[in-house]
Amino acid sequence: MKSIFLLLMLLYSFVSKSQTDNYFDRLSAIENNGIVFYNIDGYVITSQILNAEFSEKELRKIYKKCSIKKSDNITKDDSLLFNNIYVAKSKKIVDSLIQNTSYYFIENANKTISVIFFGCMNKYDRNFERTFIYLILGNRIPQGCFNSPKTDSINFAGRKIALGGNCRWMNVNTIQCEYHGEMNWSVHKNFEDAKNSIESQFRLTKSRKMGKIISEEIVDIIFEGAKTKAKKVVYRITGVNALLVGLSGGKTLTIYYVAAEVRNNYVSCVLSYWNNDIINESGLPYLLEQVMQLKK
Repeated sequence: MKSIFLLLMLLYSFVSKSQTDNYFDRLSAIENNGIVFYNIDGYVITSQILNAEFSEKELRKIYKKCSIKKSDNITKDDSLLFNNIYVAKSKKIVDSLIQNTSYYFIENANKTISVIFFGCMNKYDRNFERTFIYLILGNRIPQGCFNSPKTDSINFAGRKIALGGNCRWMNVNTIQCEYHGEMNWSVHKNFEDAKNSIESQFRLTKSRKMGKIISEEIVDIIFEGAKTKAKKVVYRITGVNALLVGLSGGKTLTIYYVAAEVRNNYVSCVLSYWNNDIINESGLPYLLEQVMQLKK
């Protein structure tokens, strides 16, 4: 089994190299407690290896943990070169905002189960998912794509930013600095994809029931040294959520949605801060100052 699996990996590596060369310029990853998290083109991807044999009995246990029901479309992807189970799900958040998720349960070379998950808003690319699965299973993700669990510095679309270690990862490419702001970002294959990702994140904000948008405007900013525009939103927490959040002093969240070309990369970025964060003379908290300026 192992020799066949390795042969298939080598074959696929040869065939697909030209397709995947530029993936690694856009890919970020981080490993935590045996789960690897990836971010590319607005996709959230995870992979992990479970100590369970690839059998119907064990798979049923895993389906339950992944909230997969009998009514879901549980099938096999015959185009993949190894034994697998494939489940795709779509959920309408609001009109024009669809959350697409894919689960691949794969019998790996050790006859245990590799679980690979893809999640994205408003797009679905089966060929991309298949290609990325081979990159993971073939151990072809370069170490340079991985972020350190420490946050002394981060790689922001090709630029190293020193943060001093007072921040924390909330997810891959999502960093929070207490009382100094938060941001998430993704690197995309083109500008249109970056713009669509930003619009999806804005719609997701609007759909949340924990509060409401009290203002929305387009503003001029300087992002990574270049003039561009951002959508600025002020979001107020309401109801019971306001009481819970209010315990920490936060009542409103100011959010900037940006899509821009940065060092030949196409970046989507959402930057935010609470009303009780420490705001500097620039009009922004420390973290946001590292990548953007307000144009006066």
